[in-house]
Amino acid sequence: MNTMSGILDQIENPAALHALSIAELDQLAQEVRARIITTVSRNGGHLAANLGTVELTMALLRVFDPATDKIIWDVGHQTYTWKLLTDRRDRFATIRQPGGLSGFPRRDESPYDAFGGGHAGTALSAALGMAAARDCRGGSEYVVAVIGDAAMGNGISLEALNNIEGTTKRLIIVLNDNEMSIASNVGSLSRHLGQLLTNPKYNRWKGTIERLAQRLHMTPLRGIYHRLEKAIKSLFLRNALFEEFGVRYTGPIDGHDHQAMADALNIAKRYNRPILLHVATQKGRGYKAAEQEPSRWHGVGRFDVDKAELVESASGYSQVFGQCLTRLADQNPQMVAITAAMCSGTGLDAFAARHPARFFDVGICEEHAVVFAAGLAAEGMRPVVAVYSSFVQRAVDCVLHDVCLQKLPVILCLDRAGVVGADGATHHGIFDIPMLRCLPELVLMQPKDEPELARMLVTAVRRNGPTVIRYPRDPGPGLAVPPNVEPLEIGRAELLLPATREAAPAPLQAAHTFEGVSAGEGAALTGPQAAAQVVWFWALGDMLPLAVATAARLRGAGMAAGVVNARFIKPLDTRLLLEQATPHTIFVTLENGVVAGGFGSAVQEALAAQRRTNLVLRVGWPDTVIGQGTTASLMTAHGLTPEAVAHQVRCAI
Repeated sequence: MNTMSGILDQIENPAALHALSIAELDQLAQEVRARIITTVSRNGGHLAANLGTVELTMALLRVFDPATDKIIWDVGHQTYTWKLLTDRRDRFATIRQPGGLSGFPRRDESPYDAFGGGHAGTALSAALGMAAARDCRGGSEYVVAVIGDAAMGNGISLEALNNIEGTTKRLIIVLNDNEMSIASNVGSLSRHLGQLLTNPKYNRWKGTIERLAQRLHMTPLRGIYHRLEKAIKSLFLRNALFEEFGVRYTGPIDGHDHQAMADALNIAKRYNRPILLHVATQKGRGYKAAEQEPSRWHGVGRFDVDKAELVESASGYSQVFGQCLTRLADQNPQMVAITAAMCSGTGLDAFAARHPARFFDVGICEEHAVVFAAGLAAEGMRPVVAVYSSFVQRAVDCVLHDVCLQKLPVILCLDRAGVVGADGATHHGIFDIPMLRCLPELVLMQPKDEPELARMLVTAVRRNGPTVIRYPRDPGPGLAVPPNVEPLEIGRAELLLPATREAAPAPLQAAHTFEGVSAGEGAALTGPQAAAQVVWFWALGDMLPLAVATAARLRGAGMAAGVVNARFIKPLDTRLLLEQATPHTIFVTLENGVVAGGFGSAVQEALAAQRRTNLVLRVGWPDTVIGQGTTASLMTAHGLTPEAVAHQVRCAI
């Protein structure tokens, strides 16, 4: 890896790029890649995608004025070069750290970030809205949407594409085609773009007429060039797709050629109708390991640069889910697995390899994935949709309309449920419980460990109705899954610790430590009221360690405290809940989700329905934007520690 330096640290603003020669731009690109690789190796982040967009970003900053023109990045996980070359170079080392730069564009982080991002498919719609606003007020700024080839197949992108022709005459679309999203792209659109990139006859003719265009440009003969190029496209490519939407297509363009990129963008600036530049880039460029395995190096934790070895590679619930599902599919030929461009991320690699005919990657199309699963279920199959919690938000209406109302046995497995650390606000999976628990016919559950996840999968497969299983990104306790797994009784919680004033059993204390807090700490509570109170902790999955540690603190202070592994968010175990709801009982609910409308609200509703007036302390994420950071640091910052929760209980008493 070339670690040349000297230009990057002299770039104080984007205008400085204008004075650089091609040789200096090449050196700057090397320096930028070196800075990205070094920083991501320490902080984790999106590596391969950012290495592929270095020259593209530099060209955008050279041709446009980012202070006035609007550059909108789709997803935004490829904006590290953008951050380095605008106003954030000195803070780049803090990216994805608590209080540091976001790994995605954020309007409140820099005036150069015209629109926030994090999820695929939004850039084209946002850019079209900005262009329409500009036209309404008579503005002159350029609006550019930078969108990946995988995101172009997203439903929102296609809806925007259909709306462009009747909305504005001035919009520039940069289609960054690296033939990848997170994994290899799928679908007809991806194949069509591949034909545009590789058709040798088209590219040979295109090169000839573009050389002619350099002489015809800005003359009355310019129209001849456009008609000739369109004829060539029709002859060799049976009409470029985008032309049918009223968007002029030009390309392919080498996304790593500084001059070619600048020339193409300058031509686009002068064009009087919406135009799409098809740019070919290499994902992972400049780091051999990422070039060879761009999917593996898409989003990474800390890694050793020289050895190209990941430092953080702990196996989590995703891998256990994939292994268990593959085993179940071995026994049941009706089982199929569906992912929305997240095969590896959701742990489905083993399933895809073992049962390729029953594995479907539908691309970045979560709504389609759910309705597609509903169609499969209607014909007797047992579909399992593996999707990140933050992405299933897009498909909630489909879950209701196409799955729940028809009572179809679709299984949704929500990976990354809860906070996800350094990816921050756009990726925290903390809203799925309020969004889903209100839907009829749905069973919603969360496991406390790996064997319980396996039991929930078996339960879901045997149930003739819609089922959701949520589980976190962080690894579980690491328990082995037995070969024979029995289903759970639906709606039945597990009494984990009885409500006593005695210390928890030693094995349980050892298994559930939390940030080194001693189980016996805590000031003693005195008085007859405190002595009579019983505190029941109802916790979901990964919040059980916090419940056990807090209960231990209260016991050490002389209070009776017990812990329930709720398992089921819906239906709630109301029988056990009402048994515990004596006049002296306080309930504390703990969930890795927002408290507004969440699991704690379900407990309150169940008690209120039976006219019980027990106090319920709901512990979870507050009604505010949760930033980035490790799970432990975020929990500490928001009072989700044994000490803080125990303090809430003492205040309530």
